[in-house]
Amino acid sequence: SSGINAEWPLRPGGSHSIIECTKKEVILKQCNSNLNKKYTFDHVYGPRSTQVDLYKGVAASTVEEVLQGYNCTIFAYGQTGTGKTYTMEGSRSIGSNIPWEKDPNIGLIPRTMSHLFDRLNSQASDFSVRVSMLELYNEELFDLLSPNESNQKLRLFEDSTRKVTRGIGSVVIQGLEEVQVMSKDEVYGLMERAMQKRQTAATLLNAASSRSHVVFTVTVHIKTVSQDDINDCEEEIFKMGKLNLVDLAGSENIGRSGAQNARAREAGNINQSLLTLGRVITALVDRAPHVPYRESKLTRLLQDSLGGRTQTSIIATISPAFCNMEETISTLEYANRAKNILNKPEVNQRSSKKALIKEYTAEIEKLKKELQMSREKGGVYLEFDKFTEMEQRMKSQADIIKDKEEQLASLVAIRTKVDNLFTDSIKQIDGLHQKIDRKEQVESQNRLIINNYVQNNQNNYSMFRQFVVQRKEALTSNYHDITNLLQQSKQQESRATDQSHELLNKLMETVARGLTVTSEKRDEAHGKLRALSL
Repeated sequence: SSGINAEWPLRPGGSHSIIECTKKEVILKQCNSNLNKKYTFDHVYGPRSTQVDLYKGVAASTVEEVLQGYNCTIFAYGQTGTGKTYTMEGSRSIGSNIPWEKDPNIGLIPRTMSHLFDRLNSQASDFSVRVSMLELYNEELFDLLSPNESNQKLRLFEDSTRKVTRGIGSVVIQGLEEVQVMSKDEVYGLMERAMQKRQTAATLLNAASSRSHVVFTVTVHIKTVSQDDINDCEEEIFKMGKLNLVDLAGSENIGRSGAQNARAREAGNINQSLLTLGRVITALVDRAPHVPYRESKLTRLLQDSLGGRTQTSIIATISPAFCNMEETISTLEYANRAKNILNKPEVNQRSSKKALIKEYTAEIEKLKKELQMSREKGGVYLEFDKFTEMEQRMKSQADIIKDKEEQLASLVAIRTKVDNLFTDSIKQIDGLHQKIDRKEQVESQNRLIINNYVQNNQNNYSMFRQFVVQRKEALTSNYHDITNLLQQSKQQESRATDQSHELLNKLMETVARGLTVTSEKRDEAHGKLRALSL
């Protein structure tokens, strides 16, 4: 298994750049943030890369794989105006007389055909090359190589036997012209005529915007000679390789592109098919049980290239301009998922000349029988083998219808659940509305209570303020009275102290006089005693 290759050419933009790139990384510079996001791919081609650089890195090896017998696909995806058609088809240099194969501006498709014929002509083997060019416009298929100028719509259907027996894919485009070409100049001439038929129109984002998807298919048969050891002789072996080169129409923001009326319908169909392609890629990456290939003709055409047995490369074109940042991020994320798809490339089964002749002879005989039976009868009649084949196909289609009916039943059940959930949600919403109404009533009442409370508090506050003022005045008056009383008490205390000191002094003087008198009386008594004793 191998992953899908992702290649990145950057085209110059009209405002300052938000992109930096290395050989394998695209760095997206985030606005108003220091964090940059990195995307890693197989190859990254900056604005200075040339068409030659891109071809050598992407398609040159693919041509060699086609010559080895592989089926390969290269498709370009990106925003409108980022250079997808220039990358795939290119243009001729103005005023130059050099041959187209040497023109530096030619795209990947003509370079691939030039390289392919150079390689085939250098080999000694016989070969045949057949090309077709299919346009998908408004979900209708048209043949760009048809000589008919009426642009008849083509039908698409599946034939499972083709994929099993020939390995060329089960999708069949009824009436698609496969032109056998002998040289690269013939192919380039066919391409020039075909591109004149392709649907293009001018928009605000691109003066020559492609309004359709284009699939250019190259089928190569190469005859080689091998030795048959059983019959002891040489046997001619045919190997087949197939290359699909797809130029997708660009994703488009209708508001920015200014598309109106028919242009708007074209843009809607383009975006729808690309959206389906994105869902297919997401389903393949997530390994979902159901991949929605059938939701778009584009995904049916690319079915074998996505998750099948084809070697696939994606060229994603982006604009580094700041004004295209949203589309650039979308494209980066798109291909970052796509590179995780795992394909299983297989070499196509080689067929001998005898086997091919036998197969073609059987096909011719079957067609002859159908023609003969239709001529002999008045209506349309089929041979038994063809009728059996149609019955088997109808049976397989009936099985598909049964699967679709089962899917539809499951979707109806899911829708019923969704309807029930919706009804329950409506009931819950009604209940919430009632709760909200009750809450609003309660809040209204609370607001009235609060307003009354505030008014009452305002009155109480005025009264309280008057009370405080009165109390302050009373306290001030009491303070002054107490201060006066303290001063009076201090004065009285001072007078009492002075009086006590004065009384104490008088007492001490009295005591001293009493002691003096007592001493004199004692001395007098002692004198009288001594006189008596004598």
